[in-house]
Amino acid sequence: MRVNQRETLMANAVEFGLDTFGDVTADEDGVLLSEAQTIRNVVAQAELADELGLSFFGVGEHHRREFAVSSPEIVLAAAAARTSRIHLGTAVTVLSSDDPVRLYERFATLDAVSQGRAEVILGRGSFIESFPLFGFDLADYETLFEEKLELFSILRDEKPVTWSGRTRSALTRADVFPKTEHGIRAWVGVGGSPESVVRTARYGYGLMLAIIGGPAAGFRPYVDLFHRSLAEFGREPLPVGVHSPGHVADTDEQAWEELYPAMEVNRNAIGAERGWPPYSRMQFQRDVGPQGAVYAGSPETVARKIAETVRLLGLDRFDLKFSNGTLSHERMMRSIELYATEVVPRVRTLLAAE
Repeated sequence: MRVNQRETLMANAVEFGLDTFGDVTADEDGVLLSEAQTIRNVVAQAELADELGLSFFGVGEHHRREFAVSSPEIVLAAAAARTSRIHLGTAVTVLSSDDPVRLYERFATLDAVSQGRAEVILGRGSFIESFPLFGFDLADYETLFEEKLELFSILRDEKPVTWSGRTRSALTRADVFPKTEHGIRAWVGVGGSPESVVRTARYGYGLMLAIIGGPAAGFRPYVDLFHRSLAEFGREPLPVGVHSPGHVADTDEQAWEELYPAMEVNRNAIGAERGWPPYSRMQFQRDVGPQGAVYAGSPETVARKIAETVRLLGLDRFDLKFSNGTLSHERMMRSIELYATEVVPRVRTLLAAE
């Protein structure tokens, strides 16, 4: 097989990570674990991901019963103490209902304890519980995110800040501590809005596409828009990543049989609130098929699907959201192992092949 040098370099440059929402999981007997044990398991999952050489471990922020993690930075700090190489970040931080100053301070602290491995993915999240919980009006949904993203962008310069807006008190030459040694890598999580893509480019963040439904090819226009927008704003190229759910087992059938019941519980619980029809095997098979957004199956199946997505979108990073509903810790640990040791090397080989 002839190998093109440029393709080999690209294959080696792509980062592969993992994301979890800290889903409250069941044990092998189907009994739900405590939230406390779920959080301890998340730290163990990060430790395994680090041992196996993966690039990134992301923890989502939620404030509802299905998910155990409401303070990702604390969980990530615990993971930082038990890891040495892997980058640690959020997936995502709900910036709209947080304070940008406190948030930057927390991540600067995480960056210190992790020796420069902190990342942040900012977003509005797919749930709204945090808004009333922390006293924010949903009528300000757009304004909250726009203003806070702007302020966080200014804070990244780590210089005294003068800023004013409608959603929080003004700042006059306010300084924020601690300072980082090399800055913090930051992304914005986007679900598929052109306005969000342009805003991400305007403020100079990496673009993390949350692809949780439909074919990856449908997101190519957003990637092109991001690159065009960066050029129009006079910015240097910035990375593009994808976050999508999935699960790896030894065979396709095993992966699907393990994943479907867990996804069904999760989708139906959320769907009951949002008016979705009950999740079905037919929908699941579409989701795990070639045009679906769920990367589940054997290492070969998952690797081919990820490689195709990386090629189609010209990605710099792919993050597999490996926690799915009540899927057990043991099965997730096996999925992490297969993803790191079999899927990622196969994806690199596929990308390098001419």
